[in-house]
Amino acid sequence: MITIGGIPYAWNDPVVLIGGAVLGAVLLILLLTLRAAVRSARMAAPLMRQMEWMTHRVQSLSDGQERLAGGLHHVSEAQAVSQSSMLKLMEQRLADVQRQMTEALHGTSTRTARSLGDLQQRLETIDRAQANIEKLSGNVLSLQDILSNKQTRGAFGEIQLHDIVQKALPPDSYAMQATLSNGRRADCLIHLPKPPGAIVIDAKFPLEAYEALRRADTPQQLAEAQRLMRGALRAHIRAIAERYIIEGETADGALMFLPSEAVYAELHANFPDVVREGFAAKVWIVSPTTCMATLNTMRAVLKDARMREQAGAIRKELALLYADVERLGARVENLDRHFGQAAKDIEEIRISSEKATRRARRLDNFDFEEIASDTGPLIGPQAAE
Repeated sequence: MITIGGIPYAWNDPVVLIGGAVLGAVLLILLLTLRAAVRSARMAAPLMRQMEWMTHRVQSLSDGQERLAGGLHHVSEAQAVSQSSMLKLMEQRLADVQRQMTEALHGTSTRTARSLGDLQQRLETIDRAQANIEKLSGNVLSLQDILSNKQTRGAFGEIQLHDIVQKALPPDSYAMQATLSNGRRADCLIHLPKPPGAIVIDAKFPLEAYEALRRADTPQQLAEAQRLMRGALRAHIRAIAERYIIEGETADGALMFLPSEAVYAELHANFPDVVREGFAAKVWIVSPTTCMATLNTMRAVLKDARMREQAGAIRKELALLYADVERLGARVENLDRHFGQAAKDIEEIRISSEKATRRARRLDNFDFEEIASDTGPLIGPQAAE
């Protein structure tokens, strides 16, 4: 017996059976629904997890997009700053390049101006040198004109000889264009003492023969030029030996002056026989260089001769000098003796000063007994010290 809605029913009552059947059906449906729900829940869990993962990914993508947007913003700002720095650097570099180019152009222009100035000065120097060359060419032509004439060539040698003699000897030891007893006029006469006596220097210049030697191209021309040179030199040697070596008046030799070192070198190189003939005739050939050396030797001879001439006066002066030296020695001895006496007097004065100082110090300290015992009776010169 059961009660439904306050109404008792038996277990076998159709109502109870129908109700039980309905209740069982409802329970079965609920059970089936529950199972279906459970299966649906099981099947929906992966979908939910996938949905959650997709939601998470979408969120991550959103965050990444935000970070990407922020990164792009920072990149844009950094790029803007970099572009600004690059522009500033480029402007600075351009300014430096412009400054360097300006300085380089200024330096180039300065150097160019300096170079132009130097070039102008060099051109002026070249112009002056050209003018000097033209003047020198004119002088050379004039010299050629002078040397082409025998008289002017002789004057040229005499002038050069006079210049050398003037530099080497005192003025009173020679005479230019001196006339000898035979009426001949010597270019230069050196007044040497006897022996050897006065010696003559005569200037000669065999220019034609020397030029023929220089122009000779064939053996025949060379032989002819040598013959002319040898003949000219021998003629000069004979003329000097005959005219300027006078017994009792001049030395037994004379000098032939060649005003050209080239002619002198040619003579000694290729004409030794002529040089030996000059030695035999006592005519010594000299060039400007060897003439200067010879004149310096003559100057020493003149100096020695003058010293011999003044030997008496020198001995007299030496005697007077010896007397002066003896007198000076005696006066030095007297002065030394006076100095010794003065030193002795100064020492005695120093001793007296020390004694007076000690006495004054004792008097200042009232040491009368010590003064009396130290001094004692003073007798003679010591009392005055």
